Amino acid sequence: MNKMTIYAVVTGVTTLAVVVGLIVYKMSVPTTDDRFAQCRNSVIAGGTSQIGGPFTLVDENGTTVTDQDVLTKPSLIYFGYTYCPDVCPLDSARNAEAVSILDERGYDVTPVFISIDPERDTPEILKDFTDYLHPRMVGLTGSLEQVKAASQAYRTYFRKQEGDPEYYLMDHTTFSYLTLPDVGFVEFFRRDVSPDSLADQMACFIDAL
Repeated sequence: MNKMTIYAVVTGVTTLAVVVGLIVYKMSVPTTDDRFAQCRNSVIAGGTSQIGGPFTLVDENGTTVTDQDVLTKPSLIYFGYTYCPDVCPLDSARNAEAVSILDERGYDVTPVFISIDPERDTPEILKDFTDYLHPRMVGLTGSLEQVKAASQAYRTYFRKQEGDPEYYLMDHTTFSYLTLPDVGFVEFFRRDVSPDSLADQMACFIDAL
């Protein structure tokens, strides 16, 4: 076997190995049709379809509304309560600031505050709270059953602490949830995300629509 023949055989074997390697690699790498993949920073067990869903609540003007009435634009949802001494006002202020940053960039996002304390959070109290934070923030309350249903749809947790019947505290989930029109829930954000980073991440999802 001369040198040219050996060279041809080696080249052919090498090329075949590369082709086989590429085929094996493509078969081993999972494909995804998730248009938001480049925006995600969280892993959601069961996928995004497991979170979110229809709800019926009462808005800050006393009107009964559904998710279809409220979530008509990209929306950032937070479950909290107005009597919360620290976490809720800080998280809600962060969300409002992120929405204001997006306002300046030309994005229209609705901040939504769903009360987990309907016993004290009347529509009037919610209106004062949300109007102070952002002019477009929507406050939602309702019966305890309605609030529980909304909370369960978004897989959140809340519980009234024992103690003073008037000045009690609430244990609750502190995530914020981004929903998009005709898509639904797409991402949740932890409370340690800064307003600027939150705005950047939400813009990524909106741009990918």
